[in-house]
Order: sequence, then structure tokens, then C-alpha cells
Amino acid sequence: MTSRASPDPDPEPAPEPDGPEPGDGGNPEDDLEELYENTPCGQLSSVPGGRIVKVNTTLLDWLGYRREELVGRRTFSQLLSVGGRIYYETHLAPLLRMQGRVGGIALEMKAADGSRLPVLVAASVREGSGGRPALVRTSVFEARDRRAYETELLRARQEADRERERVQQLATTLQRSLLPPALPDIPGTELAAHYHTASIDEVGGDFYDLFPVSGGRWGFFLGDVSGKGAAAASVTSLVRYSLRAASASDPDPVRVLANLNTVLEHENHGDDPRFCTVIHGLLTPGEHGCELTLAGGGHPPALLMRADGTAGYLHTPGGQLVGVLPDAHFAATTVRLAPGDTLLLYTDGLTEARAVHTDGRRREREGGRYGEEALLDFAAGLAPASAADAVTAVGALLEGLGEGVDDDTAVLALGVPVSRKAPETPGTPEAPDGPEPFRSP
Repeated sequence: MTSRASPDPDPEPAPEPDGPEPGDGGNPEDDLEELYENTPCGQLSSVPGGRIVKVNTTLLDWLGYRREELVGRRTFSQLLSVGGRIYYETHLAPLLRMQGRVGGIALEMKAADGSRLPVLVAASVREGSGGRPALVRTSVFEARDRRAYETELLRARQEADRERERVQQLATTLQRSLLPPALPDIPGTELAAHYHTASIDEVGGDFYDLFPVSGGRWGFFLGDVSGKGAAAASVTSLVRYSLRAASASDPDPVRVLANLNTVLEHENHGDDPRFCTVIHGLLTPGEHGCELTLAGGGHPPALLMRADGTAGYLHTPGGQLVGVLPDAHFAATTVRLAPGDTLLLYTDGLTEARAVHTDGRRREREGGRYGEEALLDFAAGLAPASAADAVTAVGALLEGLGEGVDDDTAVLALGVPVSRKAPETPGTPEAPDGPEPFRSP
């Protein structure tokens, strides 16, 4: 005996059928027609030759035409601007024939009053019997808001580009103001310098200078201020002024750096203390060479390339960062440059550049950085070299490292040209050997 299931005390209501109920006055066919006529996008159908055979109310309202003005009387391309018509004939129509559909094409349509309507067009081909094209269905999406947005976006981008150009020009002008416009002429001495900018958007803190002091001697320095931007530029300006001013009263390199350390240490009162590394030197020209006295403050050692083809670092032991400690220690060293010798000063943008082997692997030595060992190998292969040749070679090296150089780099070379015998003139005694004057570029 089978038992009957008890009825559910709270039965769920049966779902209502989709669409209008039969007999309620609704007609699905009428709804589809209404959807076609008033859909938010324009609809247009044409035969393969282009003649319009159907168009919806939405597109007619956008363009301001009556239906009888278009259907059977116009082609789709006749509703386009001149540029749009050319694009339709040369690109859109051939693509439709080959692919059977296209989408996202930006065009301009001409309204009845002559105005332009920016639109996005999608079209597909409906095939008839025998697989031949019978109808082209085109959907038209109004793009006035999109075009206005794109125009505003383009304007904003152009303004941003102009602003960036102004910033770059300001940075370039400020950077140039922190460097000497040209190196002086020192008889018997050869000079060359180069500044490699890692970013045209920011001012770096690298600097160098060479200037006369008392007794026929010349002071020079090269260094790097911590940080970048306007703050670093202001400290760089202070450093250059302080070094020049101190050298005018007492050119001894150790005392000059001590004076600079006092100035910077007194300026460091905020949360972003500024310091620098620097090599300061005193150059004394001689009859067959020159004497250099160098004092270093936490700076990478200078490179000495001899006329005999050897190269090595010239260390200034004990030199501490400038501007960090009130009683920082600085030590000096002296070297004589003979004809054919060149001293190369540089900032750490060179040795801290990221080096990459030809097979794409980063150099393992120096933790992926170019490093002092690689630079020494480079100098050994370069020596002997004039100041100009050395700076040119380092500039090419920096360019070769490309994006691996992420910090500005300043380079200053001081050398003594090889003496050459002056030609004899009939009736005059033979001219003695001596250094040729050098004119820096």
C-alpha cells in the first residue's frame, strides 16, 4: 500500500513566464521591431553595392534625415565625411569582403545640417543562397563623448609634454650653471672634462672646476653631493663657492677640505643632512711637467696613467666624507706628472654603473656593478693616453653602459703633453724642447 505525500504547507510560487502573456495585448514581434528602431545605437542595412535598404529611428534622429531620404536613395559611404569615405572605400569595404566582419572603426558621419558626428562602426556580411554576400548589417555607436574625452586626454598629454620640456630645460640650465663653461688654458698642461647626464629630468649633484690661485698655481676639484634635484643643486652651489673661497685665502688642499667640512656641518640642521665626496687638488706647472697635491674626502681614488703604458690608482688614505663629522680627517698626497702622464678624476656614477656581459648576464664581480677593478683594467688598456683621449674613451664607455648608468658622472683629466722638438728655421738657432701649450675645447 502506497502512502500519499502530504502537501507542502508553504509551497513556492511558480515562476512567471518571461515576456508578455498571450492575450495581454503584448506582441513579441512588435517588441523586436521596437527594439530595433529605438536601440541606443544606430542600425543600418545595405546591399553589397552600398545602397541603404533599412535604417532605424535612432540613426535617423542622430543625422536628422527622414527615412525616405535614405532608404533606396543613398549609400552608406555617402553619409560619411570625405576622409571617412576614402577610408571606407580603401580599407573598410575590402576588409568586409575578405573577413566578413569588422569592428571598432572610427569614422565621421555627415548629418543633414552639415555637422559631423563622430562614430564607431561595426559591420558584418550576411550571406545569401550560394554563399554570396546578400546584406551588410552596420551598427553605429555615437562617439561624441569619447571623442571629447580623447581630445581632452590629448590636450592634457600635450600640456604634460610641454611641462616636462620646461622642467628639462630648467634642469639643464641649472646643471650648466653648476659647471664651468670652459676649462682654462694652462701652458704645458692638457685638460679635458665630460659630464654624463643619467636623467634629463633631474639635476645631479656632481661637479668639477679648475681656477687660478696665488703664485701661478691652479686649484681644482671634482666631487658629488648626496641626493638629486633642487636641494642637491643648492648644496652643490654652496660647495663650489666654499671651495673657491677657501682656496683664495689658503690653497692647501687639506685645509680647504677642512673649511668645507665646517661649512657643510653647520648647514646640516634638518632631517635630510647633506654631505659630499670630493677630491681637491693644487696644480703647480713646471718646465717639463707639473706637480699635483691631492686631498680626498671620501671620494673614489684618482687614476694615474703613465707614459710608459702602466696605470694605477692614486689613493689619498684617511679621507672621510665631507659634512658628516665635525672633526673629519683629511690627508694629502703628492705626485708629479711627466710628459705623457695623465691623471683622471671621476665620480662614482661610473664605477657604480650596472655592467652587463655580451651574453646578457650581469657581471658577478663587484656585485653586478662596473667597479674599480674593471675601470683599472680599462685604464691599463688605454694608457698611455692624452687627457682628451682619456675623457673621450670614458665618455664612450658610459654611453656603452647605456641604462646601466643610473647616476650622473663627472670626469676631469689633467695631463702633460709629450714634448716635441720645434722645427729649425734657417739662420736661427735650434729651439729648445719644451711643452706645447694646450687649448682646452
